[in-house]
Amino acid sequence: MKSILSIYFLIAFVIGTDTFLVSPLLPTLRQQFHISVEASGWMIGAYALGYALFALIAGPVSDGLNRKKIMLFGILGFAVSTFLCGLAWNFWSMFAFRALAGIFAAFTSPQVWATIPVLVPAPKVTKSMGIVSAGFAVSQTVGVPIGSYLAAHSWKMPFFIIGGIAFALFALILWIVPQFKSAAAGRQPSIMDRYAELLGANGAKGSYLAFFAILTGAFAVFTFIGNWLSDKFGMNVSEIGHVFIFMGLGNLIGSFIGGHAAARLGGRAVLMGGIGMMAMLYLLLNFAASPLLVHLCFFVLYLVFGTVFPIMMALFQTLSSTARGTIAALSNVVNYAATTVGAYFAGLLYAQLNGFFGVTVFAVLCCAVSIGLWAKSQPKT
Repeated sequence: MKSILSIYFLIAFVIGTDTFLVSPLLPTLRQQFHISVEASGWMIGAYALGYALFALIAGPVSDGLNRKKIMLFGILGFAVSTFLCGLAWNFWSMFAFRALAGIFAAFTSPQVWATIPVLVPAPKVTKSMGIVSAGFAVSQTVGVPIGSYLAAHSWKMPFFIIGGIAFALFALILWIVPQFKSAAAGRQPSIMDRYAELLGANGAKGSYLAFFAILTGAFAVFTFIGNWLSDKFGMNVSEIGHVFIFMGLGNLIGSFIGGHAAARLGGRAVLMGGIGMMAMLYLLLNFAASPLLVHLCFFVLYLVFGTVFPIMMALFQTLSSTARGTIAALSNVVNYAATTVGAYFAGLLYAQLNGFFGVTVFAVLCCAVSIGLWAKSQPKT
């Protein structure tokens, strides 16, 4: 069992690393492909768009198929697509390969979450999911910065290494992960019925819109961190990667303290207060006069984000006790849809509205909208 959870941890790690890898590489890729600031954001948005479009159907459809086969199909396609990113010769080839990587990731991730309750006893499900979730946090703390340092030698190298690890995971899944029987035909409601039932639950629509708002602002800022650090402080790729280490450490620490803070102060209070703190920190970034202050601001910002994120996910799980897979699928779609929208608006704002300041103001507005929607959707407890 430990070996399977280790494989799942690595799947989360490589997908998480690949998701965020391009952000610190944007200044380099922008010069490599001779593209505008607005267009460069789409090298992140392409991956998110591919994931968002296919996650809606990939998870529910796989319920009637052998999950191991779907997982193998997804991780192999992900490996090939990511490797090809390192061979991209212009913006459009990179856009296509990034979109394909997102599509195949959308087939891979749902199988991990869906098979954990089948593999482990009920009392250990939450702990096992926490182990896998840690893969995403570690990817930001370690994977993305390492990719940034490797890119200092060649921007192609991170894609080749991630693709190579994914190929190795394909072999490990084939060898170690057991087969999973498909669900019996006719026992499951249709995809549309599942989503209709979920969104019909009290507070569901407002909660997902609030989630979308906070993530749109967060990803808008995240997308152009590399550009901003390069333009304002003259940081190279390695130095930008160092900032991402601090962000990842904050996120990792926050993910461990979120549950304790919610138990002590109440989930609603921590959520509202945390989003408000994020809004203030976004504005403070514009007044950071030194790289040291930038490191500190991003550490605290992602400490807060890491604290409120599991609280939001826990609130989603209260919407339904019979549609948890659909809840997770829709949460992933909203996540990547927010990445796409955030990257798009960040590109426009960075280029046309006072650089990074316009992006941070946009994030503050997103925080305000999110707070209002959470307040309206969640009961006062």
